[in-house]
Amino acid sequence: METVFKKVFVPGGDGFLGKSVVKKLQEENINVVSRSLKDGVDFRNFEQTKALFEKEKFDAVINCAAYVGGIEFGLKHQGEIFYNNILMDAYLMEAARLTGVKLFVNPISNCTYPAHLTTFKESDWWSGPLHDSVLTYGFARKASWVQAKAYKEQYDFNSIHLILSNMYGPRDYFDEVRSHALTALVMKFCEAKKNNLPEVTVWGSGKPVREWLYVEDGAEALVRALSLNPQVDPINVGQGMGIPIGDLAVKIKEMTGFTGKIVFDQSRPDGAACKIMDVQQMKEVFNWTPPTLMEDGIKKTIEWYEANGPAVQ
Repeated sequence: METVFKKVFVPGGDGFLGKSVVKKLQEENINVVSRSLKDGVDFRNFEQTKALFEKEKFDAVINCAAYVGGIEFGLKHQGEIFYNNILMDAYLMEAARLTGVKLFVNPISNCTYPAHLTTFKESDWWSGPLHDSVLTYGFARKASWVQAKAYKEQYDFNSIHLILSNMYGPRDYFDEVRSHALTALVMKFCEAKKNNLPEVTVWGSGKPVREWLYVEDGAEALVRALSLNPQVDPINVGQGMGIPIGDLAVKIKEMTGFTGKIVFDQSRPDGAACKIMDVQQMKEVFNWTPPTLMEDGIKKTIEWYEANGPAVQ
């Protein structure tokens, strides 16, 4: 992939998505710098953030800094999620603007779509309120787009915004509360098989339909965005198809070799009924579709977990 950028910054480059983005940039021989709180840089502190940008003189940013988890995590940490994400996004974009960054690539979760939709099309992004279960994180991420739009109109600041499906894959958070459904299910079934448990409990009714994007495909889309013409209007990235959580649980059960029962805990929240992306614009703009089939991605995720367990991020 050809790019005009000499130095690309990945905030949050040691997180789940960030690691794959950094790896992809390195494979493309693009000069990449990765920083996070573990490196002593707090993006909730504007002076620290600005000082880093002034020192390194980045050409482009792929913003992977986020504070996020699954439904249960989101409901228990609403204040932290809003505060941390609003500050990080605002300060990173302002530091980029002040130091002459030429392109800000901004991944946004598909939970930013209105709750009443079942198919997510970019033209419907502002057609209603968000689902209560994801309001805090979704609103914070949507606010980053509003900031970019305002910066384009006032400062001619260039950005690209990709709305990504729920991602999964090796090195994710394997945690019952912090994880999204697919990753949590991989962990549960692998542990149940290892410990000869009689059953696995799946949160909710199993009826909600979700779309899943293998993390390396999400990272590839973000890196490919460096070669696109900047545009403020968001672009969906995903497979364009979904699967009910119950069917996903059966698939993961079979792939892990677990032989016990599946029990659905309907006291747990389901979240939105259906989330499937319309990806026509992605196909036209990128001339590309995410290549990893779900079965292959799940297989890689299971193999990674069996080899590593719930490794600490």
